[in-house]
Amino acid sequence: MNKAQLIDAMAAESGLTKVDAKKALDAFVKVTGEALKGGDRLGLVGFGSFSVAERGARTGRNPQTGKEIQISAKKVVKFKPGSELNDSVN
Repeated sequence: MNKAQLIDAMAAESGLTKVDAKKALDAFVKVTGEALKGGDRLGLVGFGSFSVAERGARTGRNPQTGKEIQISAKKVVKFKPGSELNDSVN
């Protein structure tokens, strides 16, 4: 499912117009990004939680040349699904 299909599904499920569903989705993405950037954890009961974790520096390998390269440390977003979301998939 891509973004346009998600907006269509949100509009159909909620009774919102597609324009309002797009605004809601864009606002969710923006607020989530800002919260994570600020170091907060975002938890939605039943759906899951988003958090930021540090990934340490490590040695990697260039797949084309086979040469070792240094990969710098960085922050990554992690998502842990909630029990209701897990149950709906199984």
